[in-house]
Amino acid sequence: MSRRRNLSDEEHALWAGIARSVKPLRPAKATAEPIADPNQQTRQEGLASVRTSARHEPAPAVKSPPLAPFDRRLKQRVARGRDAIDARIDLHGMTQRQAHAALLRFLHRAQAENAKVALVVTGKGSGKAADLGERGILRRQVPLWLALPEFRHFVVGFEQAHVSHGGQGALYVRLRRAR
Repeated sequence: MSRRRNLSDEEHALWAGIARSVKPLRPAKATAEPIADPNQQTRQEGLASVRTSARHEPAPAVKSPPLAPFDRRLKQRVARGRDAIDARIDLHGMTQRQAHAALLRFLHRAQAENAKVALVVTGKGSGKAADLGERGILRRQVPLWLALPEFRHFVVGFEQAHVSHGGQGALYVRLRRAR
């Protein structure tokens, strides 16, 4: 028969902090804190100052607008040249850090100039890295970057470009209007 040891006050405070930071997978209908033992009430009173100092609730974050799917007709009009591409950037030959910074600056400037559609050319990647499965790092990373909250203030949606504009190595990006 094994005996369970009682947790120290420090361990209770640590566990309470961890339990507060966990987000449930499914919302519970009704939750109540069960009292494990009669001494817990006295421990909770002793830890009140520790818990209040340990509780740092973050300020509510400004929710980024969601990405909207690229309109099929708009993509068709841009691919056929009926709607103009207002801004273009070529990220060939840049490192990830350089490309990320350049893309952020470009989108900021394009939005300020009231561009509606931009073309971001990433390239398909070199054939040398294809053997290792690492072909086109920017081609894979740029869509992930465009979905980040820091880019959502500029981007409404994005889609792979038509073959005439670069195909798999380019993206059409629909920009938000400047406020």
